[in-house]
Amino acid sequence: MNDKKRKKILILCPSPEGTAATQRLKYEQYLGLLEKEGYDFRISSFQTPRFWKIIYQPGRTIEKVFWTTIGYLRRTRDLLRAPFYDVVFVNLWVTPLGLPFFERILFFFNKRVIYDIDDMIFLTKYGPAKNNFFQKLKGRKKPVVLMKHSQYVIVCTSKLEEIAREISIYKRVIDISSTFDTERFIPVDSYRQQEVTTIGWTGTHSTIPFLETLQPVLAEVSRQRKIKLLVIANKEYQMKDVPTEYIPWNEETEVKDLHRFEIGLYPVPADEWSLGKSSLKALTYMAIGIPVVATAYGTNFRVMQNGVQGFLAATENEWKQSIIRLIDDMELRKQMGLAGRKTVEELFSVKANFPKYLQVFKTVIPEK
Repeated sequence: MNDKKRKKILILCPSPEGTAATQRLKYEQYLGLLEKEGYDFRISSFQTPRFWKIIYQPGRTIEKVFWTTIGYLRRTRDLLRAPFYDVVFVNLWVTPLGLPFFERILFFFNKRVIYDIDDMIFLTKYGPAKNNFFQKLKGRKKPVVLMKHSQYVIVCTSKLEEIAREISIYKRVIDISSTFDTERFIPVDSYRQQEVTTIGWTGTHSTIPFLETLQPVLAEVSRQRKIKLLVIANKEYQMKDVPTEYIPWNEETEVKDLHRFEIGLYPVPADEWSLGKSSLKALTYMAIGIPVVATAYGTNFRVMQNGVQGFLAATENEWKQSIIRLIDDMELRKQMGLAGRKTVEELFSVKANFPKYLQVFKTVIPEK
């Protein structure tokens, strides 16, 4: 393609490329395909790789303040170069703290903005870390400003779509779930009845409290069956009264580590915050072909059917009975795992959703 016709896109995101799931399993997977369609990307993350490594560690306040200052300097540079791009693509926010000053200034420099949001981060209180001091400093009005003025808004749940359409001036909103590269997230190659069944959970430090709500259930299951809880996360975790193995999340070994799961768990709180979640964990398990036991709430009803790709549980007894049934029935695990994999391939794969991303870019940057 003639270089003169190529479109230049500036991406403003919180984390370095290939780190945060909100980026890895959303727009980052599509950049190579979009480049083939004539789009060139410059990625600018607020966090440096060094900041990413320490940001969730306790303490280190002075270092965190330093790297936060660097992030704001980087964003000042980004605003100054924004006019020279055909589009600015923003993931979550431009800057993390305070009033939406940088967000408003962005639209002065470039009105062609695409906004990508996959959380209810505009709620006054949201998520498991809502009482954290740093959380209270975050700018809740930033997503509202971005949803209102961006020429296209990409969401990942029907509730977020409803909110964005109400706020947006342009009324251009599209619901694109977290998706999977099915050539990378390959399914498990066998289903076996083991002496000890491995029940898995993957997530981050911020969602470990949700897993902890299953402690009574898993402790009871552990008394009745031989199980091991395998946790893949960015913070070490051991569950009381349940045999637990922890593996640090690593992009290079992620799929191989996930293949050790035989049953995947996805507990979420039944509250407004969860209505902004795209059932990423459930889709992760489905992508690798294992059955899911998930909370009967929110988008879990959209990505799976109770008794088809896994089980949806509303009470502790339903959680316990669902897990035990899957432990005891290897053929049922296989049947549900294959059904989940098929669902991801048809509805939640990169291949199935790329036309939607291409539509967004072609709408904001029409052909001349």
